[in-house]
Amino acid sequence: MIFNRQQQCLLLDGKEYTSEDIRQLIAGGAEAHSPAYWDLYLFLNEWFNDSPVITVHTSGSTGTPKELMVRKDRMMQSARLTCEFLNLKKGESALLCMNLRYIGAMMVVVRSLVAGLNLLVRPASGHPMADIKESLRFVAMVPLQVYNTLQVPEEKERLKQTDILIIGGGAVDEALETEIKHLPTAVYSTYGMTETLSHIALRRLNGASASEHYYPFPSVKLSLSAENTLVIDAPLVCDETLQTNDIARIYPDGSFMILGRKDNVINSGGIKIQAEELEKLLRPFIPVPFVITSVPDPRLGQAVTLLIVGQLDTREIENKLQTTLEPYYRPKHIFITESIPQTENGKIDRVGCRALAASYLSHSHQFPSIELHDDAIM
Repeated sequence: MIFNRQQQCLLLDGKEYTSEDIRQLIAGGAEAHSPAYWDLYLFLNEWFNDSPVITVHTSGSTGTPKELMVRKDRMMQSARLTCEFLNLKKGESALLCMNLRYIGAMMVVVRSLVAGLNLLVRPASGHPMADIKESLRFVAMVPLQVYNTLQVPEEKERLKQTDILIIGGGAVDEALETEIKHLPTAVYSTYGMTETLSHIALRRLNGASASEHYYPFPSVKLSLSAENTLVIDAPLVCDETLQTNDIARIYPDGSFMILGRKDNVINSGGIKIQAEELEKLLRPFIPVPFVITSVPDPRLGQAVTLLIVGQLDTREIENKLQTTLEPYYRPKHIFITESIPQTENGKIDRVGCRALAASYLSHSHQFPSIELHDDAIM
């Protein structure tokens, strides 16, 4: 592996590009290149400059998106951890199909630079395998890209010919995980964030080693805060111990599970409800996109609220809620919406969901909704 940026070159579509080659491509202007390749050249130009840091954007899934300055040497250490774990070797193919504004896509490129992978480039789209002809060693996607790929037989077949797939940028729901179990590809869900320079733990989704637990890299030490949120000590990629907002459970073998985010705890009448856990309970009988959020309530403080896409029989859903959930878990409001708010890179926008639910509540006479009776709550 090569960690000296002055000695690195990128193997792109089978051809090596040095930092000088990239500068010449940039000098030729954007008009001569497709947007996906131009974005790559801009990133490489910044990677090869003299600055030891680079700007990365957070997704804004739980708050306002922000810019972070991260160290390039730390990014290379993160790349090494992943390449060693997955046994990625020089000359093997990797696909870049995500937005280079975010750390997940950047790290695909950095892994290629460090390990000498042959990088193939496709636009960040919902169907990244649409025109892939080569068998791939390594692909990184967000859950929506994987879901879309599995719906198209030709694209699914190309994915089946891929050796390793990692999925990041959002949770893999149970329905998608069930489909993944039948793939011959080695598929992993990743755990990490912008601050950890992509992932610090992986969870195998299929095959003999499939697990519900994430397993951290050997150099990563984990603990829990007083609020049961995950604390990460990853000295190779983070200068400081990272206090997350992810409520977790750590097991004796060092593995862990994420139960949800502290931000997404709904305090309803003194009962603390984890939005993600409630969504997991509801998925088996809600066949369309939905999200659990909350709205202010004068009696409860926060009222559990269900945002659901499409014209479904909401009375049938209400009956399911009555028979499936404990009283304090049942949504007080159900609002029908055209779409679930998402961030730019496809994650659920939890802040946007709360704002949307609040607007529906304040104009409830204008929107399709159900307000459940008090005896359905407590």
